[in-house]
Amino acid sequence: MTANRQTGIFFGFLIALTIALFLQEPVLEPYGGEVFGMSYSETTRLNAYWGMGVLVGYVVAGFYAIRRFGKQNTTAAGCAAVGVSFLLVGLAGFGANVPLLLTVLVVFGVASGIATAGAINLMLDLTAAETAGTFIGAWGLSQALSRGTATTLGGGLLDLGKRLFAEPALSYALVFGVQALVALVAFLLLRRVNVEEFQQDAQASLVAVLETDLD
Repeated sequence: MTANRQTGIFFGFLIALTIALFLQEPVLEPYGGEVFGMSYSETTRLNAYWGMGVLVGYVVAGFYAIRRFGKQNTTAAGCAAVGVSFLLVGLAGFGANVPLLLTVLVVFGVASGIATAGAINLMLDLTAAETAGTFIGAWGLSQALSRGTATTLGGGLLDLGKRLFAEPALSYALVFGVQALVALVAFLLLRRVNVEEFQQDAQASLVAVLETDLD
């Protein structure tokens, strides 16, 4: 795995994508309460809006986008939309615009579903059949590590924002701005992923390992 340059690139992409998708998770409900004045019952429904969008994104990606535009292009579009969505989530806070927030959360959910479905399909192309378990384990490890990192980082950025800014909307905008930046990093890493290079290098690496074992 370490002999294949594409493995490292895709591993980094999965980490960046997962962080971009879940960085808001620990701060979204407090954001609704502190900046928009929502009640507890209203803030607990915020995750439901983007959750419903995710389901729509899965359907769009699985039944149309991947077949029409390809796995990599579909995933890239999802990454870009995630970044734009969270710039708009941050902007919604400056005017406490609840309808805009809810609309953008649904859009974010759709973008997340498209990016996730595309990445999963692309993951299968970046897995050597002879060592499928090892590669799938590595991709799963990247997502598990980055999910925990995203939760910790999201809360830490909010604390930092509250130390730096007196305005609550600015504190949360810091979190969402970093989230958009990480989505951009994921997008740029994805543009460097080359399935053909991966498959060629994986085959060559596997042959070299087998020859070493025989020796």
